[in-house]
Amino acid sequence: MKQTDSQTRRAWLRATGMAAAGALAWGDALSAQPAKPNVLFITIDDLNDWVGCLGGHPQVKTPNIDRLAQRGVLFSNAHCQAPICNPSRVSFMTGLLPSTSGAYQLAPDFRSAPELKDVLTIPQHFAAHGYQTYQAGKIFHSSYPDEVSFQKNGPRPGQGPRPKEKLNLPGEHPLWDWGPLFKNEEMGDHKVADWFLDEFPKMDRDKPFFFAVGFYRPHVPLFAPQEWFDMYPLEEVELPPMHAGDRDDLPEAGKKLTLGLPAPRHEWFIKNKKWRHAVQAYLATVSFVDYQVGRVLDALEASPHADNTLVVLLSDHGWHLGEKERWAKRSLWERSTQVPLIFSVPGGLTQATSAKPVGLVDVYPTLIELCGLKQRPDLDGQSLKTLLGNPEATWARPALTTFEKNNHALRSEHFRYIRYADGSEELYDHRGDPHEWTNLAAKAEYESVLKDHRRWLPAVNKDPIPGSVDSAAVRPANRR
Repeated sequence: MKQTDSQTRRAWLRATGMAAAGALAWGDALSAQPAKPNVLFITIDDLNDWVGCLGGHPQVKTPNIDRLAQRGVLFSNAHCQAPICNPSRVSFMTGLLPSTSGAYQLAPDFRSAPELKDVLTIPQHFAAHGYQTYQAGKIFHSSYPDEVSFQKNGPRPGQGPRPKEKLNLPGEHPLWDWGPLFKNEEMGDHKVADWFLDEFPKMDRDKPFFFAVGFYRPHVPLFAPQEWFDMYPLEEVELPPMHAGDRDDLPEAGKKLTLGLPAPRHEWFIKNKKWRHAVQAYLATVSFVDYQVGRVLDALEASPHADNTLVVLLSDHGWHLGEKERWAKRSLWERSTQVPLIFSVPGGLTQATSAKPVGLVDVYPTLIELCGLKQRPDLDGQSLKTLLGNPEATWARPALTTFEKNNHALRSEHFRYIRYADGSEELYDHRGDPHEWTNLAAKAEYESVLKDHRRWLPAVNKDPIPGSVDSAAVRPANRR
């Protein structure tokens, strides 16, 4: 039997431990529920398309992200604007492309750049329109929260916990490790979800909210409790498709840019028979973070806010696990740029998918339009509201990804085009080459396709903001 709204709210009150006085407060709040929709903004770190609803890996189990996709619109061709954490997050939180802001690297903090010091982030714009803004976990890349963006900041537990001694790769990058360890409640992401569950009932009932929850997994180190590893028996784990010699037809600029530091070389995984172990760990941590997403969604759905809250879920960039003979992010190929992007809008479409090429930079203007806030013509993205109403609507612009100055990838509906700073190019036709194994850029018959994509390259390519530092640049060159 379907529960009534009052039954659902009472269940939520019991689940969150609220007393009878709290129930009365909720009843009063409902009569004055804000007209503007609330926003639950969920970010995940390093999650590629290995999600059930995207079909990136045949064995992955993500029931909670999948059910969110069923309740909204899934963008199956969504891409980050930078294939590393800091510039990607700066881009989607400010609505500016890396080529516009000059934020290309992991450091410095964007507020240190004179031209970005006073830039208005998404939560700042919402706060200016009467929203209460909360965050927990990793939203920006910095080790500290952006205090001016959020009115209340929760825990930011980082990539921990970690064992006293590494399980793999001794002496290598401190984050490169994996294996079954710890209990759920010891994990940082579990603590982030706990804080949300504790703070969510305490918010001001008379004001709309923008609540950002950022999860760290499946970022390295790939640790999760044993139960999540048990979901993927090692001997049954399927490896991603990898074509030997895949890099042979790349321009030298592409080979140099995608060395993969500070990640271990793919040859190391092969030689040490660790490929399947690392894939298992990635799958386990994906399912672990999906569980945390489910805890947050359950609390929302059982609350009085369920029918007036817009939910957005995204990842900051993708992740290689042997494809293109490399690991981690830091490339302009599909595996590194494609991300999950889901919008669940109150009263909007459900069980819908759009294959149009969109970017995370489009999230900011979309939220503004959906929530009826003042428009921001200075943003680089464009609202996805049209696609949320009609997933097959005309959409001409490809998604742009930039990795360091003047290196760009454009993803259209069928093609990926890459142009490096020295002018060299790559082109892949996803209709027959979804793994991007054959570079078509040198073939004369594709000149018109190349020309059509080149016109979308950014006219402005700003110099890196002062003090820009790439962590890979300070790592030893002698990799395993």
